Amino acid sequence: MSSTNQPSANSSASPANPALVLVSTPIGNLKDMSLRGRETLEEVDAILCEDTRTSHILLRHYGIKTRCFPLHDHNEDSRIGPLIQAMQGGARYALISDAGTPLLSDPGYRLIRAAIEAGLTVGAVPGPNAAMLALTLSGLPPHPFLFMGFLPQRAGPRQAALSQLANTEAAGLSATIIFYEAPHRLGETLADAAAILGPRPAAVCRELTKHFEEVRRDTLVNLAAHYAEAPARGEVTLVIGPAMAAATSDAVLATALEAALKQMSLKDAVEAVAAATGLARKLVYARALTMGRIKPQAAPN
Repeated sequence: MSSTNQPSANSSASPANPALVLVSTPIGNLKDMSLRGRETLEEVDAILCEDTRTSHILLRHYGIKTRCFPLHDHNEDSRIGPLIQAMQGGARYALISDAGTPLLSDPGYRLIRAAIEAGLTVGAVPGPNAAMLALTLSGLPPHPFLFMGFLPQRAGPRQAALSQLANTEAAGLSATIIFYEAPHRLGETLADAAAILGPRPAAVCRELTKHFEEVRRDTLVNLAAHYAEAPARGEVTLVIGPAMAAATSDAVLATALEAALKQMSLKDAVEAVAAATGLARKLVYARALTMGRIKPQAAPN
């Protein structure tokens, strides 16, 4: 931010009047903006936002005339220094994202760390968050939960990330898992999750708080089949139930193998299902051979 754009210092920072305030904004329904959030955006010297065009829709709706400056992944590093200097001089900023709670899969973390390290007071106005709303609507255990943000976009890294999660579960993790996902990748992500994590319960929460809000609850396998035929639209949050604690039944093992073999080679499918179920790879390989369409290969170690 150039020096000509710096807001004037008109207030001193304190716990009740922080230099930097994270303000949560609606994730779809503009009526979900809190009164304190509106007051904060009106009182600060400037608003730092992910995309000024998106934020202006909200600000115009509430008649908020505070100036906006973009802060995103491509310019955050270069703007931290001037912003910290301005706040040390008394300027106050609000940080918002395009929707929801700032920092959660959105920019701003580096600025927050710099402000804390500079001894500046940082505050927050709580409010809407898609991950938490999806968790409460999913019908799955609400705690413990693990928020993972977005999975990698490409198939290979995405499958590797899910396999790492399955290995962590095999080591003892038992939590409901929350992901954000782009609608055009949802079908592929569900298929990968079904193959690697097994046919556990899940929920796809789409367009939350908006007119076409949808929460579809089913197994990963059935959800993958549905969205392969009916591609999703809009903002998507995927909630996946914890790993099954009980011993894996033969039916569950067969279903997991069937799903995995549609997406992977025999070797990769055996490794993924073994990791997801905690069963020995030789046992999973032997079960795969009984499914009638696989030629025997060297058994995995």
